[in-house]
Amino acid sequence: MKNNIVLIGMMGSGKTTVGAELSRELPDYLYTDIDAEIEKSTQKKISEIFLKHGEPFFRMLETEKIKKFCKEKNYIISAGGGAFESVENRQIMLENADVIYLKATPQEIYERIKQENHRPLLKKNFSVEKIASIMQLREKNYQKAHFTIDTTGKKPYDIVKEILGVLNG
Repeated sequence: MKNNIVLIGMMGSGKTTVGAELSRELPDYLYTDIDAEIEKSTQKKISEIFLKHGEPFFRMLETEKIKKFCKEKNYIISAGGGAFESVENRQIMLENADVIYLKATPQEIYERIKQENHRPLLKKNFSVEKIASIMQLREKNYQKAHFTIDTTGKKPYDIVKEILGVLNG
């Protein structure tokens, strides 16, 4: 196992929930969510950062946090849905962590997040098709993760057990 564990995947794939649950199973690891860290340090919601400063500014903040936490040891890190699109972020994560792609169907993701209103990329045209379109664009990079776990129809506890299984070989 590497120094850290990074969870990647689309919004709604289970990164935050599974990351928190995984940290309970691995008490030597601290859990952090990159988006939450950005909100804490800027005192602004992610949607507000997107709106006021644009996506490039947000991505710069995201890279700073990824660098910071990936250089630490024994962290479980939930990365934002688009974080793995950056070559720099991808390289940092793959070198310093076991990267796990949490995958779910577009329909499952839609069902999980349809009540939420803080997702900047889904403000307009929120639909299963929109999610499928974003997933299709990101899939080639998501596939570069060390491990892929399908979270569709699974409970967080079962996903954690699967993660522990792949990490322990």
